[in-house]
Amino acid sequence: MIWFTEIQTPIGAMLLAKTSRGLSHALLENLIPARRDPGWSRDARALRDESTQLAEYFTGARTAFDLELDPRGTAFQKRVWSALRDVEFGRTASYADIARAVGRPRAFRAVGATNGRNPIAIVVPCHRIVGSNGALTGYAGGVNRKRWLLDHERRIARVRAA
Repeated sequence: MIWFTEIQTPIGAMLLAKTSRGLSHALLENLIPARRDPGWSRDARALRDESTQLAEYFTGARTAFDLELDPRGTAFQKRVWSALRDVEFGRTASYADIARAVGRPRAFRAVGATNGRNPIAIVVPCHRIVGSNGALTGYAGGVNRKRWLLDHERRIARVRAA
């Protein structure tokens, strides 16, 4: 069984879905129609913790998520998604950094492809991954959203450091 709900965020609607093992999807509105399975069951109560933690992230009250995750993917994809979670709030890393972190230093293109297939946006912070020169590269949710998320995190990190 997969339960889902939709929430509103400052960067648009998000679809959240979870299995009995944890959050399986956090999709921005431009990806919802392509990814939502018609067999899923709508249940906002089942995703109360996930919705609350994302709301706290967007208000700046939360910089790390405490959620069980259940992404679907290959062993390599799961290693990459796990490494993305190690990139701290308000910081960025390059695709090459993540490739090294997963023990495949030449696999930066595969890391990029895996980053683009991340099914759990924001919670698995693929938006924090940039080009080796620091340039904002593609983002499945759109580069404008990536820029907004990075600016939001930097702003919150500065306030907390002050």
